[in-house]
Amino acid sequence: MSVITKEMAEKHLKAWLDAELAVTTGQSYSIGSRQLTRVNISEIRKQIEYWKNELVKLEMRENGKKINSSRRIQGIIPRDF
Repeated sequence: MSVITKEMAEKHLKAWLDAELAVTTGQSYSIGSRQLTRVNISEIRKQIEYWKNELVKLEMRENGKKINSSRRIQGIIPRDF
């Protein structure tokens, strides 16, 4: 398992932003017998959101801030009725 660095996250985010720009100029095209079809724009936007979130998490860790997790610990108090 590889560790994602801030530099890697920035690189991936830039690549997906570039992909979004490329799709806006055309979803697919052909040259002779070859054809290129780009990834669906909704999938690209999901990846952009993922890499933005990863970058925010890495920056927060870098600055010593706590990352809010969706996991919560809940206490249960047993009662005798």
